Amino acid sequence: MKTKFLSSLLVLISIAITFSCKKKYEGPYQGFDDKGTYIEVFKDNGKYIIKPYSDKIIETSFIPKGETFTKESHAVVLSAGVDAKIKEDKNTITYATSGIVAHITKEPFDIRYTYKGKELISENKGYVKTDSTEILDFNLDKDEVIYGAGARVVGMNRRGKKLQLYNRAHYGYETASELMNYTMPLILSSKIYAVHFDNAPIGFLDIDSKKDNTLQYETISGRKTYQVIAGDDWKDLMNAYTDLTGKQPLPPRWAFGNFASRFGYHSEKETRETVEKFQKDSIPLDAVILDIYWFGKEIQGHMGNLEFLTDSFPTPKQMINDFTSKGIKTVLITEPFVLSTSKKWEEAVEKGVLGKDSIGNPFRYDFYFGNTGIIDIYDPKGKEWFWNIYKTYTQEYGVAGWWGDLGEPEVHPSKLLHATGSADEVHNTYGHDWARLVQEGYKKDFPDQRPFILMRAGYSGSQRFGMIPWSGDVSRSWGGLQPQTEIALSMGIQGLGYMHSDLGGFAGGETFDPELYTRWLQYGVFQPIFRPHAQEHIAPEPVFHDKETKALAKKSVALRYSLLPYNYTLAFENNQTGVPLMRPLFFEDQENKEFYEVSYTYLWGDNFLVSPVVKPGIASMDVPFPKGSNWYDFFSGEKYEGGKYATVNVAEDHIPVFVKAGSFVPMVAPVQTTDQYSTKELTLHYYHDISVKESSGKLYNDDGKTPNAFENGAYELLKFKGKTSENDLSISLAAERGANYKSIDRKITLIIHNIDEDSKSDGIGNTIWDEETKTLKISLDWDSITTKTIKVNI
Repeated sequence: MKTKFLSSLLVLISIAITFSCKKKYEGPYQGFDDKGTYIEVFKDNGKYIIKPYSDKIIETSFIPKGETFTKESHAVVLSAGVDAKIKEDKNTITYATSGIVAHITKEPFDIRYTYKGKELISENKGYVKTDSTEILDFNLDKDEVIYGAGARVVGMNRRGKKLQLYNRAHYGYETASELMNYTMPLILSSKIYAVHFDNAPIGFLDIDSKKDNTLQYETISGRKTYQVIAGDDWKDLMNAYTDLTGKQPLPPRWAFGNFASRFGYHSEKETRETVEKFQKDSIPLDAVILDIYWFGKEIQGHMGNLEFLTDSFPTPKQMINDFTSKGIKTVLITEPFVLSTSKKWEEAVEKGVLGKDSIGNPFRYDFYFGNTGIIDIYDPKGKEWFWNIYKTYTQEYGVAGWWGDLGEPEVHPSKLLHATGSADEVHNTYGHDWARLVQEGYKKDFPDQRPFILMRAGYSGSQRFGMIPWSGDVSRSWGGLQPQTEIALSMGIQGLGYMHSDLGGFAGGETFDPELYTRWLQYGVFQPIFRPHAQEHIAPEPVFHDKETKALAKKSVALRYSLLPYNYTLAFENNQTGVPLMRPLFFEDQENKEFYEVSYTYLWGDNFLVSPVVKPGIASMDVPFPKGSNWYDFFSGEKYEGGKYATVNVAEDHIPVFVKAGSFVPMVAPVQTTDQYSTKELTLHYYHDISVKESSGKLYNDDGKTPNAFENGAYELLKFKGKTSENDLSISLAAERGANYKSIDRKITLIIHNIDEDSKSDGIGNTIWDEETKTLKISLDWDSITTKTIKVNI
């Protein structure tokens, strides 16, 4: 008995010693644990989980007491795996990679983030719970410019706005729109960092609307998780963010050609006649898009049929096959709505593929197109049912691409239930997961085919599914044209490098404005996708317009096709690095604060500077040129000094476009369709400038249709280098080939710009100097196996 008593006494003493040795904290901070790949920091109202993904990315999650951590992310694909060191002193903890560092202050409790010693952002109040929402609260520097929050027309700088996170279409918008089709819980700073709030449900981003230097993310529910992403420069930040959320696959090469599209072609006869007009007028064409009339005679009452209306399209397979034989692809529209009046309503109900009400019945509601249900893509039954429709038309009909419309979803009642949550919980990810459905279906059933997925709504990271977004139902007006560069540039730095607009404008317009139409198409040459599209009362296709308008449009389309080697190389860069095709000027000159909010002029890749004409009757315009380079008018050759604004004259047949000194611009002769595309005969422009001692360029090539061609070694990368000395210019041509790519012999026409006097090459090829244009043309053969060097006395 005595032994038992002594044993019990020793246990009690041991417990007492343990408690007395455990450190007690008076404030919110309650200690931390090192879990190896992450740390847990305890507070009085919950805990933080802090996890580094790389030396540029760190993730922080707050889990309030009584909640469990949800690990699933809709956006993140990167696996965490980087060494981070913990250092603790009396009042601080640092959790440091070689680049990004989380600093935790114990009293008063605070978390802040630095990158290579530079302050990024810090929590202010941190986690705050209200009666209806949850908030994450941060400090901002008083001078930083904030970008992001998805597609908006509020200026490049989002600061001073409280922006709703709820995808919603804005029909006929012009120069102001705070809420549009594609929102994202993401901000980027002029200090070259980003914060991504990794949570799907709807909410708000309050970007210092109260003028108190705060940032607040507010949501109805879900994860309190965010990633801080840093970079050495803007390109590095783009690469890091798209490492986190996924890189955009290369689209099929035909996607960079011209589209015939309208709302809409009513019949097979009308569609065929339109394609024939393009061919008759020798205007290049790569795809035709069929809007809702492919499955119904009227706009209303037929959505969800999802089968060709044989009265209007009697031989759709033959039509698509005939187009394919001409190098023209067919794209069909689909929507996620199945009307109760549609042919597939009973099937959809019977198979249980629609969103439900509270007692498990299909949730029915009215919207513009009729009484409807919505496909529950979060239910495996709904996902399979929807994919089988895509599979059938891809496999049996030869449909080459898909348009997913109304995917916000356009009307999505809060009480509607999906398999994984309420409408409000999945609303902002519906378009994202719809694109996922299509891409995953292609990987399974058509692994050798690159999908084309045109959609107007998505979420952070939708680029990895190959989504090609457009800017919604823009007004067919000068006011509609004016914000298009802002939208595309803003979305590009948020990972969506293919944001583009309905060329010519979509909504309304009483009469045809040839100048507006022409200027919009001229801008379209230098945007990711060239797709005129509009309501049909004014034709969006150039073939239906007057002779002069048609000629100007044809010139723009021809230039678009001539630039295919350059544009496809931009797409490859985007695929590899996440850098968008359209880039703000601060990518070139990040020290110039004037450029932080400029969107009316932009970079097309590294080499082009573009200033669209967005007002009628313009004779001249002021163009800003980034410092560090001279710039040359792409059409006239006139030189402009970097670091200055210059007044440039405006021509009728093109918008102002300039090329950076030292650039290589590969081009080809226009073809009627990209099926005929080849780089066997290549024109390579080099913009010589005595100030540029060394420069480089490249051209990426593959078969234009096979997924992961680069990764599988089925590619060729031509590399160009220029080197200028006091008396000589040396240009070298070399090629890198994948193991599964066969090289070809090429005829190269090298055009060296800005040569002031007749110069002599070293005898390679034929040489012609043009005194009027100050260009030296050298024609030569190149087998692409050996390195070719051309030397010119200057």
